[in-house]
Amino acid sequence: MKLTAQIRLNATPEQLKALIETMRRANAACDLISAEAWNTKVFAPFKLHKVLYRKIRENFGLSAQMVVRCFGKVADAYKLDKKTQRTFQPLGAIAYDDRILSWNFHEQTVSIWMLCHGNHGKRLTISFTCCGEHHTDLLCAQKGESDLILRNGVAYLYATCDVPDAPPIQHKSALGVDLGIVNIATDSDGEVFSGAEIEQTRQWYAGRRATLQSVGTKSAKRRLKKLSGKQRRFQKNTNHRIAKTLVAKAKGTKRAIALEELTGIREQVTVRKSQRGRHSNWAFGHLRQCIEYKAQCVGVPVILLDPRNSSRTCSACGHCEKANRRTQAAFMCVSCQHTMAADVNAAINLKMWAAVKPPMVSNRAIRHSSRSGTSHPALARVVLDKPR
Repeated sequence: MKLTAQIRLNATPEQLKALIETMRRANAACDLISAEAWNTKVFAPFKLHKVLYRKIRENFGLSAQMVVRCFGKVADAYKLDKKTQRTFQPLGAIAYDDRILSWNFHEQTVSIWMLCHGNHGKRLTISFTCCGEHHTDLLCAQKGESDLILRNGVAYLYATCDVPDAPPIQHKSALGVDLGIVNIATDSDGEVFSGAEIEQTRQWYAGRRATLQSVGTKSAKRRLKKLSGKQRRFQKNTNHRIAKTLVAKAKGTKRAIALEELTGIREQVTVRKSQRGRHSNWAFGHLRQCIEYKAQCVGVPVILLDPRNSSRTCSACGHCEKANRRTQAAFMCVSCQHTMAADVNAAINLKMWAAVKPPMVSNRAIRHSSRSGTSHPALARVVLDKPR
């Protein structure tokens, strides 16, 4: 499993200036490569390399391996689609590999290639600090490329780490987890993770931004800049805490985790204008990613299920009808009169379905499997049985 360690570079002002200049040159080279690729409709890095390599080396002063990384960055940008010409921010992230970057974990330094004076490039040694114990542990498994990123005037390296997967635990049942907006997550044991705090925080930041934008003074703009990203970081931290709790519970009770496959649901649901802000703020995709990678680290299987009718089906008798869902919070079966909190009922359904229904495979897993040449455990079975 590949994870990312976040490393802060303790660069001197001169070193930081050199790093910034390197980023500007590399991204300018990417723009030139992208323009050539767009005009000739040639997007393969090796073909572009034959045409532009010498020109890039002479005009931008980059090292041979940095030029190779620029070709790779442009090619990756066009892999998503080739409908528009790609351009790159002057201070966008650039990739380093083992030929132009090396680590000294004992002394906590990194030797990194950069432009120092004009077109003269060389390696400089910079001390680094890991952003927490988790990232320190990850860095021991560093393998592959690292991305140089500039954030708020500070240089960071996002290092790719190849962490071995934990052996899957032997499980006999699953912990069903229903995802939602009012309640971010509800498990089949009845534990509810409310979204009230996130919604309250979202409303506060939205109101604060509106007020400061209406003022428009320099001090208001400084305050807006200071607020930037705080709401996003709060939500990200909340998702990590919820995922950690769910995975720890599943591991402690030797259960798998049954989740809804909600890819694309945002485009399928229509909401009222007053609810659009709350709906678009729903970060269930990030929560699912947190659950999946944390579960993989400790060997807890994650089962993705079709969410259709999970909120309308009675977990006691199996009767499915729209009238069963009286309100957002209440569930009452019209057949057997079974009453329960709606989200808990849906989570119990997911728990039971995990034992009898084949898991789904998201488009993301299919794309990853096709690129890497590996096979997802449920890919062959589900794709072949998928209705045409």
